[in-house]
Amino acid sequence: MENKDIKDLAKVVEKEYPIIRQIQSEASKVIVGQTEIIEKLIIGLITRGHILIEGVPGLAKTLTVKTLSDIIQTSFHRIQFTPDLLPADIVGTTIYNPKKHEFTTKQGPVFANLILADEINRAPAKVQSALLEAMQERQVTIGDSTFKLEEPFMVMATQNPLEQEGTYPLPEAQIDRFMLKLRISYPSKEEELAIMERMVSNEQPKASKTISPEDILRIQKIIPDIYMDPKVSRYIVDLIFATRYPDQFKLEDLKSLVAWGASPRATIALSLASRGNAFMSGRSFVTPDDVKAMAYDVLRHRIILTYEAEAEEITSEDVIKKILANVDVP
Repeated sequence: MENKDIKDLAKVVEKEYPIIRQIQSEASKVIVGQTEIIEKLIIGLITRGHILIEGVPGLAKTLTVKTLSDIIQTSFHRIQFTPDLLPADIVGTTIYNPKKHEFTTKQGPVFANLILADEINRAPAKVQSALLEAMQERQVTIGDSTFKLEEPFMVMATQNPLEQEGTYPLPEAQIDRFMLKLRISYPSKEEELAIMERMVSNEQPKASKTISPEDILRIQKIIPDIYMDPKVSRYIVDLIFATRYPDQFKLEDLKSLVAWGASPRATIALSLASRGNAFMSGRSFVTPDDVKAMAYDVLRHRIILTYEAEAEEITSEDVIKKILANVDVP
């Protein structure tokens, strides 16, 4: 990329960046803390990615997603996943009209810009897979007809890591389609005090609809143009290959711990997420620190561990930490 192009891109980023600050400002009116989660949700939105959020009950997972939808002037549907849910309850179905002697299509709740799949692991795999086509192809097939989903389109799913009874693990094909997997932790004492005082008051804070879909679509077109040096691109590929062939990166001890490494989709996701993180910092170029900042969220759900690793209570985060520490940084 020529210097002139980089300077022009920097001006575009500088012009559009205030939109991000506006989203963060509105979100902070409702959500106490969780700054990193809000940033990652915005990264998912501007990079056209889907997000899986994991956390124990009561950490405002649903409220955070709902607040994001309140800020952006887009349609929002919340789907509560339950064991008795059917695929047609998500994508829609055809209904026979006896008066007209014809079938009419009734579209399901997936036809919205922002989708919250609440407690996605409470529905069986068949129902979870109903989201596959929508997430990957951004279209839905009902009967013989295919319908394009309106942009921007983003699926945000939540799951509870504690309750295993009555839950169904997400199939690898499904979980790989989530660009990021976020983990929400407990708030600090000061944050929890602020949450308590805010939520017991008579007037609940609300976020204003200040961002249009056109604003988001405009930023989405900028993200692929964020400059990435070939050395940084190579660094991303090295990180992904280290999850598959750790012995090639002097990580022989990981070979017995990792059953399957990250897929090529992870390479694409880490590239886009790193560009999104650069934009969130108001920059028109990607640094290795952007890659490191997004590596855990992109890779934690894509590395399949062996039984030996589980027996030793080694997590995918432990594997990622070791890879980041040993792969050469440009």
